[in-house]
Amino acid sequence: MSEATLSARRDYQICALIGTGHFLSHFYMLCLPPIFLLWRAEFDVSFAMLGASLALMSGTTALLQTPVGFLVDKYGARRFLVGGTLLMALSISAMAFVQDFRLILVLAVLSGIGNSVIHPADYAILAGSIRKEFVGRAFALHTFTGNLGFALAPPVVALLLLVMDWRGALLLVGLLGVPVVGLILWQSRILSDQPKARGAKKEGGVRLLTSKPILAFFAFFLLSAMAGSGMTAFLITVLGKLWGTPIAVASLALTGYMAGATGGTLVGGWWADKKGGNLLGFVSVLTLCAAGLILSLGFLPMAEWLLAPVALVAGLCLGSSRTPRDVMLKEACPPGEIGKVFGFVSAGLPLGSALMPVPMGLLIDFGLTWLVLPVVASLLVLSLLCAGSARAMAPVAAPRVQPAE
Repeated sequence: MSEATLSARRDYQICALIGTGHFLSHFYMLCLPPIFLLWRAEFDVSFAMLGASLALMSGTTALLQTPVGFLVDKYGARRFLVGGTLLMALSISAMAFVQDFRLILVLAVLSGIGNSVIHPADYAILAGSIRKEFVGRAFALHTFTGNLGFALAPPVVALLLLVMDWRGALLLVGLLGVPVVGLILWQSRILSDQPKARGAKKEGGVRLLTSKPILAFFAFFLLSAMAGSGMTAFLITVLGKLWGTPIAVASLALTGYMAGATGGTLVGGWWADKKGGNLLGFVSVLTLCAAGLILSLGFLPMAEWLLAPVALVAGLCLGSSRTPRDVMLKEACPPGEIGKVFGFVSAGLPLGSALMPVPMGLLIDFGLTWLVLPVVASLLVLSLLCAGSARAMAPVAAPRVQPAE
């Protein structure tokens, strides 16, 4: 077997290991909502308290990603990846045994602590383990597996609830993480930490994260997430109020958008590896196309059969732009700093998702439904301005590096 074939096989093995952990991290984030009604009946808690379990998990993840990124850069990613995945899995499993809902909230925080490790550790390992010519596809597969975890969690848990109680379902899905941890430990020899700078003084962590290019990348991620949150939260409502679209048809349009956004990440990864070149131009064209299609859904009366294809293409454009975005951020990271940079910048994703539903809902409440999709499109255009600023200010050429131990 040729050396090139062995290298390609190793890349896919690494992506499978890292992707499985990323799948679980997203799966665990959405495995709780199907159980909410059962918890409400058993623990006699409000819907606000039920929502607090998700809020605590997501909020803890977002808040700790950056501090964990500092630790990943200093001590290496593999030990944190193993520990974080195990803590996540055991926290979900432990929920099966609680008799007081307050313990659910404590375990949600612990799961969020484990989850906070995933992004900084994953990207640090991918940067150190994957061949340069495969990095785009590796990042794409990483994003794809996470999205797949979000998509599969609700139906899988719902199906489990048909054959067992909620305690058995949570115990089972939580314990799925244990063999994943074992597999990562068994195959850890193929996982390398990110390369370190040699003969160059590292820039201070806080100073790096508050530098203009990194803040611009943070704004790029934040605004993109805000736009995506507006689409997923209210597309069905907007189509119904503006055009009288039946819920089933509008739901199909949203499904098309999400399917396109998920599949598009693989297209973007292939482009980043095979075409390379002007990644910002590629991202800009696709984002502007997506913004135009989103505007058309709000301003142009369409046949019902056309809504889903238009939404699918809009999602495909946005999804295809996401992997080149991640590659641009990697190129802007100084050697040995990927954990903290990706931890900080990717925290903009959950923050952006949390910021938009209330303002968008207020627009609809005040009878300004027609403004929702233009706001989404405007956020996408603003994100491009941040991307252009980040790309212009970030040094692309990295200093000489040495492999990690």
